Amino acid sequence: MNPITVLGICYDQKSSFLQGPASAPALIRKSLHSGASNYYAENGVSFENDAIKDIGDFTVEEYFHIEKIVLDQLEKGQRLLTLGGDHSITFPILKAYAQHYTDIQILHIDAHADLYHDFEGDPYSHACPFARIMESKLATRLVQVGIRTLNPHQQEQSKKYGVETIEMKDFDMQILQTLTKPIYLSLDLDGIDPAFAPGVSHHEPGGFSTRQVIDIIQSIPIPIIGADIVEYNPTRDVQGITAALAAKLLKEIAGKMLG
Repeated sequence: MNPITVLGICYDQKSSFLQGPASAPALIRKSLHSGASNYYAENGVSFENDAIKDIGDFTVEEYFHIEKIVLDQLEKGQRLLTLGGDHSITFPILKAYAQHYTDIQILHIDAHADLYHDFEGDPYSHACPFARIMESKLATRLVQVGIRTLNPHQQEQSKKYGVETIEMKDFDMQILQTLTKPIYLSLDLDGIDPAFAPGVSHHEPGGFSTRQVIDIIQSIPIPIIGADIVEYNPTRDVQGITAALAAKLLKEIAGKMLG
């Protein structure tokens, strides 16, 4: 397996409600390196593994520059674990991935489908990345889980692009067993119930528990070619709870990618 590069994309200019996720990567790292915990995932893989390289954060002014940042790393033979940033970053990340991988399949954990054709006049809003990904044919399969804000427009978009949108009320772990090819994992922290993740811009009750998301990560039956953790908003966090959660999920995803 290719090694992993961890990088932060400090960008939240496509956020529709509150800004704040641009400052998230450094605070996730601060929690990761805190003496309150250690570097081990539950499968015994340490985040200090030599196969993991953290290249720090990139402050982005031009949205599509994200694609070049990612492409530069993929050309070095790396798999990427990206800390956002708002969810708009996933579209340029996948634009870069599509230049190196064919038949990309995505597992998307979120409260929102992020399938708007445009949102408040912006087709690249953080409410739109998966519409852009699917219309650009950057992925051959998109499975969304944890969704609990599906409106008629997004239902139409889901049907239009053949997205497997599984609402939270219908979630079953068995869907993971249908994943048969390497996937890209996109994890929006508001997919987790705000009782566990208060530090997000859009509080949507009724979501996953921390344990459920860890179980999902650990139960993915095929390799992960890349992942992002997005939408941590430190301005809404409580005593670093969500930063600690993001750091935990970072370790678990890295552990799964290397395990």
